[in-house]
Amino acid sequence: MKPLVYKKAKRIRHTPPVRMKLHLTKGDTVQVISGDDKGKRGKVLHVYPKTGRVTVQGVNIIKRHQRQTPTAEAGIIEREAPIHHSKVMLLDPKGGAPTRVRRRIDADGTVERLAVRSGQPIPRSR
Repeated sequence: MKPLVYKKAKRIRHTPPVRMKLHLTKGDTVQVISGDDKGKRGKVLHVYPKTGRVTVQGVNIIKRHQRQTPTAEAGIIEREAPIHHSKVMLLDPKGGAPTRVRRRIDADGTVERLAVRSGQPIPRSR
């Protein structure tokens, strides 16, 4: 009879996350185009390029139960959760309607965002 030999489990190595090239930056005003919060507008609070998600002010509100700490009170707090960047559209600076975005490289090498709807440049609010 053969002796029972346990094989080592193979380690699963995760590939590093790929950074997505997003059409949004922190401070942009956007409108949600799909989901429960469809039609809501808000300001982008945080951008996560590794996961392709953005946090928008007043959109995708979740409730979290908070344990009491020396600095914070206990209770149920409401805050914004990230949503996928494809569910939001930038607002056109001219008309205020949602628009797609194009990129144009200027002569000095800086990337400028253009609104497809009106052709106006969208300023970066950094």
